[in-house]
Amino acid sequence: MEFNDLIRTRESVRNYDPGKPVPREVLEKILDAGRMAPSACNIQPWKFLVVSSEGMLKKVREAYQREWFREAPHVLIILGNREQAWKRSYDGYNSVETDLAIAMTHIILAAENEGVGACWIEAYDPAVLRAAVGAGEGQVIYGITPLGYQKPGYKKTGKKTRNPLEDIAEFI
Repeated sequence: MEFNDLIRTRESVRNYDPGKPVPREVLEKILDAGRMAPSACNIQPWKFLVVSSEGMLKKVREAYQREWFREAPHVLIILGNREQAWKRSYDGYNSVETDLAIAMTHIILAAENEGVGACWIEAYDPAVLRAAVGAGEGQVIYGITPLGYQKPGYKKTGKKTRNPLEDIAEFI
């Protein structure tokens, strides 16, 4: 798909076919897009966890208890190491969240390109999720997304609304 068409038509998916897992080679292709994302000083302070086993899915789903989320055959969790990430010397700004956001964006767009639904989620219970995956003290859980194919008959809404470019961009 042409890139501009991809970003114009991508939508968050909240309708998954639980009986149709994504093949590992497709998941790896999606993750590879995240791996190729830029990061400050190319430090790459991330880790991508793909949860697919029923036992782990049950634990992870406790952190975000929506029915549609329970239907996805996979959940991706993106973590970062704050201590490894680049820090700006002037004020101590730490790039871990920026680096992880770029990687997650690459992953979400790659999933769409592969015909795999995704929905970037931040409204999870971090304590439950940390315990479920055994995240270490220095690890930041940045976001999660279900990954899966949509149920048969699912149609995109096509109702993506954004502010006009002239309202948000300035050339100075």
